[in-house]
Amino acid sequence: MAIVLKIILGLVGTIVLIALVTWLAFARPNIPYAKLEAKYASKSSKYVDLPGGVRAHYRDEGNPAGPVILLLHGYGDSSFSWDGWSRVLGDRYRIVILDLPGHGLTRTPKGYRATSDGYVALVEDFAAKVGLKTFALGGNSMGGGISWRYALAHPERLDALILDAAAGWPSPAKGPPPLAFRILGHPIGRAVLKTIDNKPLIRQGVRGQVGDPTVITDAFIDRWADLQRGPGHRDILMSIDLGSASGATPETVARITTPTLVLHGEIDPILSVEGGRKFAQHIPGAKLITYPGVGHLPQVEIPDRSAKDVADFLGALTLQADKQPKVSKTASR
Repeated sequence: MAIVLKIILGLVGTIVLIALVTWLAFARPNIPYAKLEAKYASKSSKYVDLPGGVRAHYRDEGNPAGPVILLLHGYGDSSFSWDGWSRVLGDRYRIVILDLPGHGLTRTPKGYRATSDGYVALVEDFAAKVGLKTFALGGNSMGGGISWRYALAHPERLDALILDAAAGWPSPAKGPPPLAFRILGHPIGRAVLKTIDNKPLIRQGVRGQVGDPTVITDAFIDRWADLQRGPGHRDILMSIDLGSASGATPETVARITTPTLVLHGEIDPILSVEGGRKFAQHIPGAKLITYPGVGHLPQVEIPDRSAKDVADFLGALTLQADKQPKVSKTASR
């Protein structure tokens, strides 16, 4: 019996040692914000202090005199995934792209908890702080979920709503979820992901989300992984309720009064295209465009085509507004 116990203890010790060596091999510390900003901040980068101790990073690009488009990224992503849209739309529009807390170059105080309602409030605080009176609001994935919730809370702010593979509806799985999401489903897994190099998981996960994996370059993966190592980011990412931007129902989204464009890839493995169809079906007057062979990131996979669809939609709204009869102040008294 003593020999068996020694063997068991020896095996346990070996397993623990292997786990410790493996963890040490893959452990990665936080990257200081100063270093991240030196590497990734662009000429258009700006920073603003918001309530709750948040120092938000945003990029202010395009035509400064043009109508404003405010863009929100998805879970784990950053403002830099909108580069293609900024390039295409920037001649006519002012493009403001925000890094949400826990993402990109935005700094948050220790213990910050991210929720969908908190993100909606932060977007409103941000818009007020930087002087955005009215604007078109667009969001991808989690950012899309925040966008339609914002449209319900602050319709007076919005000229248009753009839902790009937006979160909101339960999405039936068409296969096993990415390994990273499976690990996130377990407390031990989340604890491990807070400290290790997640680049292999990010590479597998993000390239698995798109129709053409070659559009996700090594540089894109490096930036995505580095920005997740900003101080406090992994704590926020591991504590976000991945369903926090869900909760769409026909009755809820039917209250949206903002002109809405819905974009969705037809082979999106994360959020089914059926979700996009439901948004278009239940939001009054919404327009739906789906993309064959495109996955979860249309703004990255087909930036020129998807941005042109946005430009056409916004342009049609402008023409429609111009055709409305104008009532003079004298006549309206």
